[in-house]
Amino acid sequence: MKRNILLNPGPATTTDSVKQALMVPDICPREEEFGNLTQNVLKKITRVVNGENSHTAVILTGSGTAGVEAALSSVISENGKILILDNGAYGKRAETIIKSYGIQHITHRLAWGDYPDVEIIENIIKKDTELTHFFFVHHETTTGMLNPMGKLLKLCQKYEIDSIVDAMSSYAGLPIDIQKESIDYLISSSNKCIQGMAGTSFVIANKKKLARTEKILPRNLYLNLWGNHSYIENTGQFQFTPPVQIVYALNQALDEFFLETQNGRTARYFKSYETLIDGLNNVGLELLLPKEQHSKLLTAIIEPSSPNYNFMEMHNYFYKNDITIYPGKGAKQNTFRIANIGEIDYRDIEIFNKKLIQYLKENNIKI
Repeated sequence: MKRNILLNPGPATTTDSVKQALMVPDICPREEEFGNLTQNVLKKITRVVNGENSHTAVILTGSGTAGVEAALSSVISENGKILILDNGAYGKRAETIIKSYGIQHITHRLAWGDYPDVEIIENIIKKDTELTHFFFVHHETTTGMLNPMGKLLKLCQKYEIDSIVDAMSSYAGLPIDIQKESIDYLISSSNKCIQGMAGTSFVIANKKKLARTEKILPRNLYLNLWGNHSYIENTGQFQFTPPVQIVYALNQALDEFFLETQNGRTARYFKSYETLIDGLNNVGLELLLPKEQHSKLLTAIIEPSSPNYNFMEMHNYFYKNDITIYPGKGAKQNTFRIANIGEIDYRDIEIFNKKLIQYLKENNIKI
């Protein structure tokens, strides 16, 4: 099978064995066999972040945004109020979701690429005693920034507000211990660092906190967390028609994660990142963020000012060479982005680095 090197932030390059897991005999998703598979997948999802004892996974058919919308629309009561950190496109998307449901909120908005000041956020929480929840993105792929999750979670504990963490692009890529870090709701999807196929998202929820949401009047049906959770607990099945083959592929991807281990996967990703940084330094390209703010999973690169530079032309050059690169997304400076997640390693990044040198030379692009 032809292999593409995907340097976009998901869906990511997958193993042949994950792709082959899609090729299963047709099965009715109401069969006990598929229900057992689903239950095992849910247990494995929580195990990735050491949540087996305290948390449960609610799985949904839909992209990562479905998981975010499910969490935001399901866990805040009519009298609740949420603080949203917007320092990238996905914090902004959360605000858009909250507004569409008419939920009380305030937004702490920063330029996309500015690092959050924890003291300022604490002052916001101190002043607004109505706050019940805090949403933030762990790895903000708009810029490749790793927000200070540990410090933000300590604020949640200190002021007794529930945390909702978008870990879409960090779950399974970076070590997360959901018990030690006291995360109430963590959201991710099947097609990022877990290296499955696109089609499902999931919310890993604190069991006690999730049970309390039963009393909240549902704002929707398909995405209601308690409704989906209670149905699968009672029947062993998805509430609504699942993407059957995608669940088989996710099960395979989870098994491969545990075989590689969290430390092994993180080390592989980080070696690819260091190889990328060496290549960018070699040609003189500048980075949007200081290195201490990097996730090491995606890097935002300031676009060259050369009149010969055009992102789409560069994209098409790489695409013809079986490499996919990614445009910027509204950061405070114009960027393009390179992710190093998925089933790739430093050797794939070395190929990118060589092609980058060739492209810049052939097109007389001065850095």
